[in-house]
Amino acid sequence: MNETYQLRTDYIALCDLLKTCSVCDSGGAAKHFIAEGHVMVDGQQELRKTCKIRVGQVVSGDGFTIHVVAA
Repeated sequence: MNETYQLRTDYIALCDLLKTCSVCDSGGAAKHFIAEGHVMVDGQQELRKTCKIRVGQVVSGDGFTIHVVAA
């Protein structure tokens, strides 16, 4: 899955982004997914569930890539 997410605010929490883009079914599932080390932000492993994702960043993992752009 290769997706572009249009950010309408300053940032979105990483767990909320994964839920919004249907990578995970729920916020709780997203938090576990992140804590298990399955998510990369700009090519670096990210373990902070509420990491602030801003315009220009790329969130990726096994089978998905999300490009964050300005709305």
